[in-house]
Amino acid sequence: MSILPICITGEPVLHRAAAPIDSFDSELRDLVADMIETMHAAPGVGLAAPQVGVGSQVFVWRYGGAGSFDTQYRDVLQLDEGPARGFNTVLHGVVVNPTLDLVWDTEGAGAILPEEPDIALESEGCLSVPGYGYPLRRALGAILRGYDVDGNAIEVRARGWLARIFQHEYDHLQGTLYVDRLAQPYAAQAQQVIAERGWGASGHTWTPGERA
Repeated sequence: MSILPICITGEPVLHRAAAPIDSFDSELRDLVADMIETMHAAPGVGLAAPQVGVGSQVFVWRYGGAGSFDTQYRDVLQLDEGPARGFNTVLHGVVVNPTLDLVWDTEGAGAILPEEPDIALESEGCLSVPGYGYPLRRALGAILRGYDVDGNAIEVRARGWLARIFQHEYDHLQGTLYVDRLAQPYAAQAQQVIAERGWGASGHTWTPGERA
């Protein structure tokens, strides 16, 4: 396994839709193994193939279950009952050629969220915009469907931060970064950072363990 360089925003592969994977072979398994190694080294909670320069529909994820958002809304999202009710049962994995259905409200939780995303609880980061984070409202639930590395169909139902991870990584496969979804003033702040860092053009990468 290898730690791969991570593309920074501006690299064309990050800004176009990824292609479906046709072959579930050793090349795919090697890519996934390297992606998992890179995700852990970064460290991150997810990594999509375009982030390592590969325009293919695959992402990996891991979820620890102890984030501030899930702690705050644990009861209303009924996260402690998740495994018994069939959601948040797969906390780390890989999906190939995914689809994602969003559930904007779960158990009435949507009604208790503030109108604007909470800076402390709903801020996201991205390994392709390293070192920064901005608040973004996401759907509270998601249903991820696709295939594992052997071509077997999978379905994972998620709530809370795990659902956010799925949305973030799925967006990468559509050529969308989370900074593309930001509302003002955060969109302007992100664009200023990108300009100041000299990002936004091809040729910028960083490798976990080295300075971005």
